[in-house]
Amino acid sequence: MRTGQSVEPSKVMDGGVADRGVYYVHTLGCQMNEHDSERIAGVLEAQGYRPASLEQVERREVDVMVLNTCAVRDNATQRMYGTIGRWRRFKQHKPDTRIAVGGCMAQKDRDRIAKTAPWVDAVFGTKNIGALPGLLAKAKETERSQVEVVEDLTVFPSQLPTVRASRSQAWVSISVGCNNTCTFCIVPAVRGRERDRSMDDVLGEIRRCVDGGARQVTLLGQNVNSYGWSVGDRFAFSKLLRACGAIEGLERVRFTSPHPAAFTDDVILAMAQTPNVMHQLHMPLQSGSDRVLRAMRRSYRSKRFLSILDKVRQVMPDAQISTDIIVGFPGETEEDFQETMRVVEEARFSSAFIFEYSPRPGTPAAGMEQLPREIVHDRFERLQSLQESITQEQMRGFVGRQVEVLIEGGHGRHDRTTHRLTGRERTGVLVHVGRPQGFPEPKVGDLVTCTVTDCGPHYLVADPDPEAGQVYEVR
Repeated sequence: MRTGQSVEPSKVMDGGVADRGVYYVHTLGCQMNEHDSERIAGVLEAQGYRPASLEQVERREVDVMVLNTCAVRDNATQRMYGTIGRWRRFKQHKPDTRIAVGGCMAQKDRDRIAKTAPWVDAVFGTKNIGALPGLLAKAKETERSQVEVVEDLTVFPSQLPTVRASRSQAWVSISVGCNNTCTFCIVPAVRGRERDRSMDDVLGEIRRCVDGGARQVTLLGQNVNSYGWSVGDRFAFSKLLRACGAIEGLERVRFTSPHPAAFTDDVILAMAQTPNVMHQLHMPLQSGSDRVLRAMRRSYRSKRFLSILDKVRQVMPDAQISTDIIVGFPGETEEDFQETMRVVEEARFSSAFIFEYSPRPGTPAAGMEQLPREIVHDRFERLQSLQESITQEQMRGFVGRQVEVLIEGGHGRHDRTTHRLTGRERTGVLVHVGRPQGFPEPKVGDLVTCTVTDCGPHYLVADPDPEAGQVYEVR
């Protein structure tokens, strides 16, 4: 969600740009989509639009509504069509409201969206975000829906204006697209072939983010660790990590998501030897069964996957490793599922995003024989239960330790009565930090070194008592 404060719409903005009214962007899906929404906001604001306040959204008094969509799983697709249906009420309340749909589902389902939701004014894809203001203007002029989805990337998203969601943290895309052919995945069809930015371009954007106040940067790509492979440099990603270590003022660097098949030893050493690279790794397993991995066209096997984890933990014993897993892939037997349970037990993930397989039209797996939903759900419940027990064990291991927390925001859901602030420690674990009486209250972007005093299922609590020797320091 992207909203903000607004002013009267008949004025001229700073720089002489005509004030076109207020906009609202709603994002479904991954961090790549969240970053794309920052670009959507950027191109709209460059044309004179302002972010809508929450009150304006609630009153349905918004000039432009943008839905940035995801196509990876069926529930995201259903949410998209449900949201488009609800947004029709905005036009019923304010007929000149313009509604646009972009992102992966727009890239894939452009004709269906235009046919089933004629109240949508503009449909645009993942490769032509910059076209949105023109499509909106043409829709207003002609009173007809505009659909423009291009297949070839002509302008790298980094060249577009950006409105960052946070001043203290920034996403920086190092590549777009994917060259893999996983049978369950629609991403290559909607994002295209992998294309890398130059290292100078990436580092330049990171420096601008730091100059603007960012203390943490997340490098984004469908397969970040294959960065540079297209030009024959298999060490490009580790070089990039090390170069990030030389940027003054950059406290933390993280990245998502690497592919196990391309995860090389030089990347592990770069993580361990570059002080500001976080000891956090999100690496999708998808299945612990080698037979299922072959059916998925995942170019690694469980032994290779576990060996990477062993190497990471040898040089970074504190590393927190999370993953993605699909249960109920077509043809998965109970024996296959037990292999996944075995690998999860051995891997000791800090957390796992576990998904019940849902067929994506246009992918090879969609044409395979599907498993009964009750079997898939049962396996999901069993695997989720196992992972929850492992996660809770790891959370308990933090109690009594000192952690450094980058404050991300104000009071979260767990903090409204305790007035704790929320952030993440250096391996990515969520921490709710309480301020001891008489000590300074941290601001967003501050780093707090504190003693962990308790934990929940997926988070830590730090209510340190300095008089008892526990630590609380802000910088």
